[in-house]
Amino acid sequence: MWSEFKKFAFRGNVVDMAVGVMIGGAFNSIVSSLVNDVFMPLFGLILNTATLNAKYIILKGRDLVEAGMTAAEATAAGASVLTYGAFVSAVLNFLIMVVIVFFIVKLLNKLKTIGHKPAEEEPAPEPRLCPYCKSVIADDATRCPHCTSQLE
Repeated sequence: MWSEFKKFAFRGNVVDMAVGVMIGGAFNSIVSSLVNDVFMPLFGLILNTATLNAKYIILKGRDLVEAGMTAAEATAAGASVLTYGAFVSAVLNFLIMVVIVFFIVKLLNKLKTIGHKPAEEEPAPEPRLCPYCKSVIADDATRCPHCTSQLE
């Protein structure tokens, strides 16, 4: 049983996947920092707020909410709120991650092709033609399927 586990665990695909997951986790923290520390303040500047994550819409109980309350405070006061700022942050995080991964994959594919000459394709063999009706026939045919002539 141990030998089967070792055979499974140390195959190339499993080890490659484990390394990819670890790098992806570290990469996620970099992208999250990029979104939270660079892009979110820019959106906050555009929307005239200190942080976009704190943005919310009051759905019910507007009279319970005072000006300047956070979403958590408004919810604690009994109002129903829709917090869209965190969602916008998560969507930005996803989109930036997708764009960066796209460019990394594109770069890796380009690096794979550098220094490698494309394999020259062998020319396709000439099709075998019937000497009587000039139709294309299989290489191992003994009779022409079109004119039924006996072939050599």
